[in-house]
Amino acid sequence: MSTARCGVRDWAIAGGVAVVLLLAGVAGNPGPGPVGYALLAAGGLALAARRHAPVAVLVGTGGCAVGCQAVGLDVPAVAFLFAVYAAVRAGHRTATVVAVVAVLVALPLVALGPPQELALGAALTRARGVLELAWLVAAGAAGEALRQAERRADEAERSREETARRRADEERLHIARELHDSLTHQISVITVQAEVAVHLAQRRGEDVPEALLAIRAAGREATRELRATLEALRDDGETTQPGLDHVPELVRRARAAGLDTTLTIGGDRHDVPAAVGATAYRIVQESLTNVNRHAAATTASIRIDYRRDALAIRVDDDGTALPSGAPTPGVGLLGMRERVAALGGRLRVGPRRGGGFTVHVELPTGGTP
Repeated sequence: MSTARCGVRDWAIAGGVAVVLLLAGVAGNPGPGPVGYALLAAGGLALAARRHAPVAVLVGTGGCAVGCQAVGLDVPAVAFLFAVYAAVRAGHRTATVVAVVAVLVALPLVALGPPQELALGAALTRARGVLELAWLVAAGAAGEALRQAERRADEAERSREETARRRADEERLHIARELHDSLTHQISVITVQAEVAVHLAQRRGEDVPEALLAIRAAGREATRELRATLEALRDDGETTQPGLDHVPELVRRARAAGLDTTLTIGGDRHDVPAAVGATAYRIVQESLTNVNRHAAATTASIRIDYRRDALAIRVDDDGTALPSGAPTPGVGLLGMRERVAALGGRLRVGPRRGGGFTVHVELPTGGTP
């Protein structure tokens, strides 16, 4: 339940109790007087704060009940019973017991003094009519029962969360093991073979092909990223992920692979959430990978614009708009859409009017859902 709705309900209950007390005071006592009216109303309305200050409300309603007895009002201490329930529910059992004992002792004592000056037996009978011990026990028991029920519900929720977290950890470690046992080995073989080929070519004094150097660099980078991914999976995602500061490295590798790539930064650069920076890096990385693999492009341009509440990324190339190797959206494009959607951003991909292909992404930076 929302805070506003809880507040409305608390005031409704407090107002209802105050009205009942006033009606009981008027019906059972000839002319309660302004002090009596004030005590009855204050005792009822104080219940509106029972969630935020249960002990203070307990003391206040108890004082109002004793005050009503002192001025000769024979009205049941309904507000004090509500306060006992609220205080026990909040876990203030010792304070509740002390307050109840104090009120039970004070009620007959004030009846003994002026203006009533009742006999001891009559004072005890009057006090019992104002505050029945059985009702006090029932209010306290109800508060304790609900408190225990809420505690058990919280423990059950924590247990479910811990079970789900444990299962997620197990699945994450399983994925890490699978990646390590399969993908790591294959990438290592590619990287080693490329290293050997480059070494042999240099040893013979031959020119090393650019494609071979690009394969070696890509293998090294894939090994680093896979290692970082495995560490993130094993460390519950706490490992630092690449962000906007690493985009120039992507540009450098693309140029080394033979793609004429430019990077332009627009707007006033400012800090963005880590998730936004990591997503921007992956978008640029995937876009350049697609250009190299499918587009048969010679140039690519990357523009990153820092806006007041968003980060815009645009990657253009001069290759074929729909490469034959990828006639339908592949895993890379699907991964882009999922990353952008997770941050509440927008993604547009498609052929450019003058030829080539474009990827345009806008990511909100004011806050990531």
